[in-house]
Amino acid sequence: MLNALRIFLNKPDIERAPPAPDTPFVAIGDIHGRADLLTRLLPRLPDLPIICVGDYVDRGDHSADVLRLLLDRPEIICLSGNHEDMLLRFIDTPEREGGRWLLHGGMQTVASFGLGGISPSARGEELVKLRDALVEAMGQEMLTWLRDLPTLWQSGNVAVLHAGADPSKPLNTQKPQTLQWGHAGFLKTPRTDGMWVVHGHTVVEAPNAEDGRIAIDTGAYATGRLTAAIVEPGQVRFETA
Repeated sequence: MLNALRIFLNKPDIERAPPAPDTPFVAIGDIHGRADLLTRLLPRLPDLPIICVGDYVDRGDHSADVLRLLLDRPEIICLSGNHEDMLLRFIDTPEREGGRWLLHGGMQTVASFGLGGISPSARGEELVKLRDALVEAMGQEMLTWLRDLPTLWQSGNVAVLHAGADPSKPLNTQKPQTLQWGHAGFLKTPRTDGMWVVHGHTVVEAPNAEDGRIAIDTGAYATGRLTAAIVEPGQVRFETA
């Protein structure tokens, strides 16, 4: 079901200009292997540039389908999230990174590429063999695409990223890892530079726009709700499939 579109109203107790992108756009929250929700949501969105905040893989059952769909839609701007980072770290150093990735949703990603017979407790050579099989299943084009994903997109006074940012530093000076994994002060301290930040990573019961943050991760893999923010000058609307 679709939630009613919610309109952003600037709070009178916060001295902050409303969102003012150079051009209206749509941002889609964490997909996490829910290709079904993504294919349901996309046709319902307005004809505007689309930016995805990252976390396309893990936890949901159809990560491979999500990646293939996005790879076939080059007009969609895709950012990198912490789960893409974990996947690539596993590919680069499987013996060191495999255990953590598998425990945090990697098992579902592996299965979505038709690979099985692996346990979260796998170690050593078993992880190397899994990495080799996964690289073959994904193919070089997909791997190159994943490695080249940016971590920040901006239009006017609105930025899109995955997890969060240091509220005391300009967005364009921050490390990719901070944007992918977040910062301890992001949800506690509003920015003072007038920027609005659209983000996922932190699951919220309902999407919201307040204190310079626009949160759109509604936990698709667990709740069955994938949310998009439609950001226009002066307002934000939310659509959830």
